[in-house]
Amino acid sequence: QVQVVESGGGSVQPGGSLGLSCAASGSRFSFKVMGWYRQAPGKQRELVASITSGGSANYADSAKGRFTISRDNAKNTFYLQMNSLKPEDTAIYYCKVNFGTATITYENWGRGTQVTVSS
Repeated sequence: QVQVVESGGGSVQPGGSLGLSCAASGSRFSFKVMGWYRQAPGKQRELVASITSGGSANYADSAKGRFTISRDNAKNTFYLQMNSLKPEDTAIYYCKVNFGTATITYENWGRGTQVTVSS
């Protein structure tokens, strides 16, 4: 069974930085796209950033220039470095991993980690 575990959330003042990690394990298939999502109270879950197995990254407009996604394929772990944090970045951050074969793709979500940006 594939497990996805986030770590690194917490509280920070506006303008501060936080780093999140997501470790995936248990798959007999290769991990494909890995992504970070967030959900603020009363809002829908939204994509923050994603990265392919080849290292191509995609960012939401709100994350561009401030957040950096990266991955270590050898460890099946990916990361989100968040700089210049704003109060509106406050949310539960979830990681999602896609895995499978060339013809079938599965996905699994982590349970989330809270990020709070407040003075």
